[in-house]
Amino acid sequence: EYRLMLREDNADLRLTATGRELGLVGDRQWAAFERKREAIEREQQRLRDTWVRPQDLPPAQAQAAIGDELRREARALDLVTRPDASYASVTAIPVVGTGDVVAPLPTTLREQVTEQVEIQAKYAGYIERQRDEVERARRAESIRLPDNLDYANVKGLSAEVSEKLARHRPETVGQAGRIPGVTPAAVSLLLIHLKRKSA
Repeated sequence: EYRLMLREDNADLRLTATGRELGLVGDRQWAAFERKREAIEREQQRLRDTWVRPQDLPPAQAQAAIGDELRREARALDLVTRPDASYASVTAIPVVGTGDVVAPLPTTLREQVTEQVEIQAKYAGYIERQRDEVERARRAESIRLPDNLDYANVKGLSAEVSEKLARHRPETVGQAGRIPGVTPAAVSLLLIHLKRKSA
């Protein structure tokens, strides 16, 4: 259910360290991974540290680069997050440029790094929200459900989900969330119901 965090484009960033711990990633592959990860982090930091002022970006150039006029000073990385901007359009702004992080990389690696920088910038807010959801779900995992809970009285639960919960009688919120067909939204409704009952 956590699709933003479990994307295929970042699988190597999520899983290579675990593969290394398990002895599945050799030294050469690890070195290549480290180079990529470090390049992503350095380029993100470079864009965070690079400020673009309105006088650096005339209106016509701003329209082409970020889809609108730049009214106040902004970090280059924040400009990448705009809907009409891209990594390529922002680094085409002379004051930003491509810098010394990405330019010397081999073409394939450069493309992977710039893609990750752009994706992570554009989806940072959504990903952070999803991380919060994951943390809430982790904390809720062990919350016990009352034995006598009448799922039909939980506001917002569909009849189908209520029936599944009544049939399986999960002991915890975590168990409820693992029942096929019980969505994260249904689990949230259960948590709200429990909170109301305890208040």
